[in-house]
Parts: sequence; C-alpha cells; structure tokens
Amino acid sequence: MSRNPNLNGFLYFETVARRGTISRAAEEMSVSPSAVSQQIKLLEQQLGVKLFRRQGRLLSLTLEGEQLFQTSTAALRMLRDAQRHFGKTRETYELNMRVTPSFGARWLGPRLSDFVNRYPDWDLRVDAAPDPTDFDREMMELEIRYGVGNYPGYHVEPIFDDRVLPLCSPEFLAGLEPKESLGAFLDQARLIRTPRALYQWEHWLHFNGIDLSSMHMSILMDRSSMALELAKDGVGIVLDSMALAVPEIAEGKLVPALPQIPVVKFPSYWAICPARYLSRRAVQLFLDWFKGEAARFEGDVAAIYKSYGLTEVEIELDAHLYDAGRRSSPKSPKH
Repeated sequence: MSRNPNLNGFLYFETVARRGTISRAAEEMSVSPSAVSQQIKLLEQQLGVKLFRRQGRLLSLTLEGEQLFQTSTAALRMLRDAQRHFGKTRETYELNMRVTPSFGARWLGPRLSDFVNRYPDWDLRVDAAPDPTDFDREMMELEIRYGVGNYPGYHVEPIFDDRVLPLCSPEFLAGLEPKESLGAFLDQARLIRTPRALYQWEHWLHFNGIDLSSMHMSILMDRSSMALELAKDGVGIVLDSMALAVPEIAEGKLVPALPQIPVVKFPSYWAICPARYLSRRAVQLFLDWFKGEAARFEGDVAAIYKSYGLTEVEIELDAHLYDAGRRSSPKSPKH
C-alpha cells in the first residue's frame, strides 16, 4: 500500500458508494465516468484491497469498502461543516462586550439601533455589569469601562469624557429661596448622592469652596439612573453625569441648579481589551462607530452649554488613590 494515497480518490470513492453507480457519481461530480473509474482503480491499487463488487450496473461495497465508506463519510462531513462555518464567519461577525449599567441603559442603549441597522448580520451581546471583565475567563472581546484609566496589562484607550454638574427639576429650583452664600442655598435642598460615581459632592464642594451646615440633608442611590429619576421627580439636587442626563436636560425636565459654576470635565470612559483583540474586525468597527457617536454627542453638549450659558473646567483624577478604593480630592483644575 502506498504511504501517500491520493486524497482526491477518497472523494470519488465516497460519492460512488453513496450514489451506487459510476454514472451517477460522475454526474454529481461533473466529470466523465471514465475519470471516476480511473480514480477508484487507482485508490484500490494504493490501498491494496478491493472496495466494490459489481452486480450488473450496480456496485456493492466489500467489507473493506464498507469500513472505508464509514470513515470517509464522517471525515467529509466534518470538512463540509467547517466550510459552511467559515463561510458564515466571512458574512457575519460576533461581538461580546461589557458596559457599566447606567451608561449602557441611558447613553449606549438608545444609540445601538443605528449600529444594528448598519451591521444587520452581526451577533451582538452587551453585558451591563459593574464588575471588571476577566478576559482570560470570560467570552468578552471589549469593555467600555467607567473609571480612571489605570488598567495595567490591557490596551486602554480614552474614548469618552464625563461632565458633571448639579441638576434638579425646574420646579424644585423655582422653590428654592435666594441666599447670600452658595452653602446656604444648597442647605435648603436634599443632596442626592451616587456612591459609584468618580466625582462626589465632597469633591465638587471642595473645588468651589462651598461649606454646608452639618444639618444638610442627603439621600444615597446605588445607580446614577435612579438618582437622576429622583432629581427629575423633584426630590432634590443630584451631582451627576451630563452624558447620562442629556435627554432630560434637552427636554427641560432637568436644569443646572447653579449654571454660574463651571461644569467639571474629566476622562472617564475607556475602551479596554487585550491588545491582540484590536486586530479583530468586529472590535475595530464597533470602536469606530462608537467614536462617531461620541463626536455627535459633543454637538448635543455644545447646544446645552449655549442654552444655559455654561462653561467647563478640566480636571485630573488620581488613578492610584481611586483604584485603592479611597476617595481623594482631584488635582488642580485646568482652565
């Protein structure tokens, strides 16, 4: 037996065994019957066994032929399945990604229909969870993470800035009395806090030199989306992200409580993934789309700034202290 059988002969053999005659096999393979016969004869010579018995025009498998047919059929089926899978991979993409819950629900979610319409053949999974992704153990290609950008071992790309300011409903603001100091003004209100936010009321008050009385009221909400809803319902003043509140601000359901104080701006949303994942087309296309949406969002922000006469100040957050779980005052602002 030859050490290197003609692999093409196995394909001819499997077709003849499946169709039952040389002529039917030749028709399926679009070759001449003599070409099929020659391949079968050559394969029998290489293997050193008879594969078929003739019964008139029909062929029946020998014991060796039956054994080879079972093996070759299974092998060819696996090859055809692989071919179909690769064909599907060329036509569709799959992207598994994670985002923080409030950002996913309030900013990314309303925009995803545009992405889906652009790429209708994509399989997209978005996991909204606060926990960092373990790329070695989880089936994730990309994470849009809210934080300070200190994530060693991964590709880290700043893609979105946060803008933070005090917000409340217009009715709530109208009910507050003018005071000689900003501290006295805020003492009238219940301050709505979100513990997961990078920039807290304590930071904002310190930056602006505002002192509150020891009796001021507050309420703590676990998610920004919940805190914004409370502010919209007139419960108090929330210090939160413009990125999450732009629809309410644009509709006049939330307004800047102190428009004379600059909006605080800092990098806060980062694209995180293993560097090798950047070569994946799905990751590249999603990031390109996301950056385009972020650029359009800047136009929405500019319109709000103009409407309320807002200005902004850029700050830096101390990555080491934040990642250690302690809250520190941000560094001096950049005007």
